[in-house]
Amino acid sequence: MARGGRRHPLVIYRQVINRWWPETLILGILLVGLAWPVYKDPSSQFEPWRWKGMLLLGAGTVMFALLLLAMRGMAYVQVFPTHLKLVTPFLRLNISHKRLRRSTTTEMRALFPPDKMRGWKRDVIAPLGGRTAILLELNGWPAAPKLLQIFLSPFFFKDKTPHFVILVDDWMRFSTELESLRNSEGIAKPQQSRSINQSILSRLPRKDS
Repeated sequence: MARGGRRHPLVIYRQVINRWWPETLILGILLVGLAWPVYKDPSSQFEPWRWKGMLLLGAGTVMFALLLLAMRGMAYVQVFPTHLKLVTPFLRLNISHKRLRRSTTTEMRALFPPDKMRGWKRDVIAPLGGRTAILLELNGWPAAPKLLQIFLSPFFFKDKTPHFVILVDDWMRFSTELESLRNSEGIAKPQQSRSINQSILSRLPRKDS
């Protein structure tokens, strides 16, 4: 396989997970702690499922919080000469460069105005409003749109047209890698053709001045 560019972590996933994993961890620790007084309650001797169930629920919640923490680095985008790899904890896509119509840059708040959002979506997008995103406009979806909407964050889509909104920390490097690796093969061919033409012209007889 051809060597690809750098793995760029997807900021949206990191932002969402950073919002939830600390609260989930605290909830799990509280449940584990509450299992102790329930265990010490004399009535629990006849109903041991009460403290055992709470202990198991708390331990499971703590494990889920740690899993969320580990998942922060599992979502990334990487450019290859023939395709763009988009990876999340639950989905892996290879997007051919032939599908890419064009790429542009814009601010997140222009795509997702915080004042038009409610609840957790506004909390997630508000601190990211000034960040620059890469808008990849496609000539077709690489997979079923409904499947993509299930496994990808809603902040990957500004509307229903084929596209992806990509938010990474170093957007300039990602954009440079996208253009250079995408055009690497196409650049080599014109250079080769030009050298052949120059070789042919050099063999033609020259007119004396």
